[in-house]
Amino acid sequence: MDLRLLRYFLALADELHFGRAAARLHMSQPPLSRAIRKLEADVGAALFERSPAGVTLTAAGTLLAGEARSLLEAAARTRAHLAALSGPATLTVGMLGDGDAPGTRRLVDAFRRRHPHVEVRIRASDLTDPTCGLTAGRCDVCLTRGPFDETGLRVRRVRTDPVGALLRVDDPLAARPHLTLAELDERRWFRFPDTTDARWTAYWNGGTHRSGPLVRAVTECRQAVLWNGTVGLTPMDHPPADGLVTVPLLDMPPSPLVVACARTETRPHVRSFMTLATATLRR
Repeated sequence: MDLRLLRYFLALADELHFGRAAARLHMSQPPLSRAIRKLEADVGAALFERSPAGVTLTAAGTLLAGEARSLLEAAARTRAHLAALSGPATLTVGMLGDGDAPGTRRLVDAFRRRHPHVEVRIRASDLTDPTCGLTAGRCDVCLTRGPFDETGLRVRRVRTDPVGALLRVDDPLAARPHLTLAELDERRWFRFPDTTDARWTAYWNGGTHRSGPLVRAVTECRQAVLWNGTVGLTPMDHPPADGLVTVPLLDMPPSPLVVACARTETRPHVRSFMTLATATLRR
């Protein structure tokens, strides 16, 4: 017996009115009517007597109402027992420098409301792996920035953010309203190790091979600029640290903020995180 149809039946049995039952189920009335007719066909008996004033339960409907509640309670107990057997659901989220991004609190609140019993673990990743360990199986889903090799991954673009040059506040270029990449060509940049994803490196180096100190984390990027006067690129929505400034770049394509999971992922709470991240973090 279809448990979904039984839930619809019990809502109508409680309300004895198609309109009120449909509103309670957050659906329109026609599909509710079709569902009740299908259930009546399945059990081979009329469950409601319909009249202009509303509906009343038949003898068969009254019997099924008691049985349906028991069936749904048994199904809920079975789900709880299976969940306890397999252990509590967990979600490991890889993050790359966007743990404090605007809108993150909205994502946290939305996920907790929908999945209050899922234990969330955050895996902070350095810049050498823009998938935050996803391709290696060290997290279930990641909130990161592209571009990177998407082989075997399901990637959703959340939004794009303009990119600027990160400079010291006393840098000769810091007072400019905007810059171009060509104006930074003669400068030393912070750069990433050779093992870093090639697409990621090419983008954040402005499409050109750069020389300068190696960095692996967001903090190292900022300190390389602060201590050495090097330059690098950063999304404009990232507030610069004390002593630094971000100047918009006219010829740099915007940075995509993305959420990703394995292409073969089927767990509902992982797919739900993907959907909620897309909805809450999009400008």
